[in-house]
Amino acid sequence: MLPAPVICEDHGYKVVRDDMLEGGTKRRVIQPMIEKSPYQEFVYASPAYGYAQLALAVAARETMKSATIFTARRKHPHPLTLAAKAAGAKVVMVPYGYLSNVQAKARAYGQRVGALCVPFGVDTQESVKAIAAEALRLDIQEPAEVWCVSGSGTLTRGLQEAWPHAEHHAVAIGANPDTGKAVRHIAPEKFEQNAKSRPPWPSSPNYDAKLWQFVKKTARPGALVWNVGA
Repeated sequence: MLPAPVICEDHGYKVVRDDMLEGGTKRRVIQPMIEKSPYQEFVYASPAYGYAQLALAVAARETMKSATIFTARRKHPHPLTLAAKAAGAKVVMVPYGYLSNVQAKARAYGQRVGALCVPFGVDTQESVKAIAAEALRLDIQEPAEVWCVSGSGTLTRGLQEAWPHAEHHAVAIGANPDTGKAVRHIAPEKFEQNAKSRPPWPSSPNYDAKLWQFVKKTARPGALVWNVGA
């Protein structure tokens, strides 16, 4: 079992520091999934800036299975893609890399070699339940207010299941995520842009750093902020 999430007090907030876990929060749902799967190879179609590519690579390495990442071809691969490759993943660069094309190429590859295609954002009911279980491992009472970034919405829905009486806030980035009953905020930056304002803790600039501009203006003291990765 992976270590429980680490929670720290920072600037008056309770910050879940999953940047301390290699692969971040996504690894918490991917690693148990592939551990019990009969498949030996796992395929993921990732946006260049997506954190799941690294989470899958690390989880596959730790379970002695294989990860193959499909992503758009870039002149200079994103650091997360390079990190996934360094962790042992096979990386396939797709020209004309609209996400729909990258996903089609990943599905075709998976069917051809008999690999399992991991859904975008690892967005499954099992993932939601896994996030809820990880949240409940924290040695805290149910928080009054919870903040996180949402790419697919899996994280906020898991946190809502863990803490149904809290006030949940989700900062949407990129596509239109399923944020459940959370109060939704829309990040002003494009998905590929870095956050305009970054939190005082290590945070992925294209991803969960984008919540800080809302937290510092709106969140109440003592709110719980979930940091996915750095």
